[in-house]
Amino acid sequence: MSLEFRYQSASTEYQKIQTELASLVENRTRLDAQLSENEMVKKEFAQLTPSNTVYKLVGPNEAKSNVETRLEFIKSEIKRVDGQINDGEDRSEKKKNEVLSLARYSQ
Repeated sequence: MSLEFRYQSASTEYQKIQTELASLVENRTRLDAQLSENEMVKKEFAQLTPSNTVYKLVGPNEAKSNVETRLEFIKSEIKRVDGQINDGEDRSEKKKNEVLSLARYSQ
């Protein structure tokens, strides 16, 4: 395999990893927004008195427990995405070093 082909291949793979990382960061940002929204709802529920009634549009579940379940799910998704981001950053750094190394050799 020629040096130029290896360089092109590594460069393409590096770009692919960067695209994946951008998507993961976008997902993380979306999850942060959802977490913030649900925490605000939880705070609002905490201010309600027992005489206040909260209605859901769909389903028989209690709204407060639904918010707690969503918060737990979002937090677990954030942990999962953070792990993927860390893994992607490691792969990206290794691939970047490989690309730089091949670029030096090709000159």
